[in-house]
Amino acid sequence: MNSNEQIKSFVDRVENINEQIKSFNDDKRDIFAEAKSQGFDVKALKIVIQRRAKDPDELSELQGIVETYENALGTPSATRAGARAA
Repeated sequence: MNSNEQIKSFVDRVENINEQIKSFNDDKRDIFAEAKSQGFDVKALKIVIQRRAKDPDELSELQGIVETYENALGTPSATRAGARAA
C-alpha cells in the first residue's frame, strides 16, 4: 500500500468513527428526551452518569476538596447539600 492509499485509509477510518459517534450522540439525545418526557430531571441524570464513570477514590478526593473550598468560603452546609445534588 503506498502512502496515498494509507492516508485515504486513515481518513476513511476516522470519518467512519465520526459517523458512529454522531449516531451514538443522537441515541443519547433520544434517551434523555425519553427520560425527560417521563418526568425525570435530565441534568441530574447526567450528573449521576458522570459520577458513576469516575473512579470512586478520585470522586471521594474531589468531594473532599470541594468541601474544603466551600468551608473556606463560609458556604452554609444547606447550600452545599443542594449543590451536591447538582
